[in-house]
Amino acid sequence: MPGPTSGDPPAGSAPDDAEGITSLPVLPATSQRAELSRPVLAVRVPPDPRRLERGAVVFDLDGTILDDLAGISRVAADVMEQAFGTPSEEARIHYLATTGMPFEAQLAQLYPDAPAALRASTARTFHQRKVTEAYAKAKPFPEVPKLLKRLASDRWTLAVSTGAETEMADLLLEREGLRYWFDDVLGSASGTKREHLAEYRRRYPDVPVFLVGDSRFDMEAAASVGGVTPIGRASRLPGWALSPRDLERWGAAWAGYSLASLPEALERLARRSPPRKRSASARRRS
Repeated sequence: MPGPTSGDPPAGSAPDDAEGITSLPVLPATSQRAELSRPVLAVRVPPDPRRLERGAVVFDLDGTILDDLAGISRVAADVMEQAFGTPSEEARIHYLATTGMPFEAQLAQLYPDAPAALRASTARTFHQRKVTEAYAKAKPFPEVPKLLKRLASDRWTLAVSTGAETEMADLLLEREGLRYWFDDVLGSASGTKREHLAEYRRRYPDVPVFLVGDSRFDMEAAASVGGVTPIGRASRLPGWALSPRDLERWGAAWAGYSLASLPEALERLARRSPPRKRSASARRRS
């Protein structure tokens, strides 16, 4: 697919693909403000805060570590067409326009008048097929294995925040030989993206924390948590693309189609982001 040009579409719109498919209108409200509140499903004793040598880099999973959005979007389009009658290509674009949110929240935004029971059953079908069809074939982006090794050697602490189940994320990372590099994985049962970031901010005080994600939702969720800097992976999916400029418009401090130069970007950004000073009460607790 051709790369972006100076005529990049405005944020929130999707460019035509190489085959001339016209971009379909999508809902513009893809931010974390549209996220459904939901109870935390699992309770784990959180670890005590600890001092890190450099800082923390938190990665999203789908579309950031794993090159799997094409497969996931096809599954989403099919289940949305079957449940709600939306033409498959239109449903795929709507899914990609709201990706980063929990799928249940995407359905609530896209189909607010549909019965809640229908949305819930559609979400269950999606999650089942996502595992058996998309995750079965998912692979990391080519630069990811060397990138994680490089960041670890540069003394960054790595973690994952994902809307997938923690157990499934662990299995996928183990399968690809990547789980070793991550301090922890927080999934859907541990809360929302913003809750994950707030928890990592608590665990890793007084150091820079970065979120590497691939959607507007990721960028705005990171920007909403004090002390977290958004980093973006741009994409060129057929019929839907996000340029680095799009992600920067939504708050990314740095963005690129590849993360190969992320270590150098982190070095520059960390110099601009001095560690937060602890309050007197926090110092007394330590």
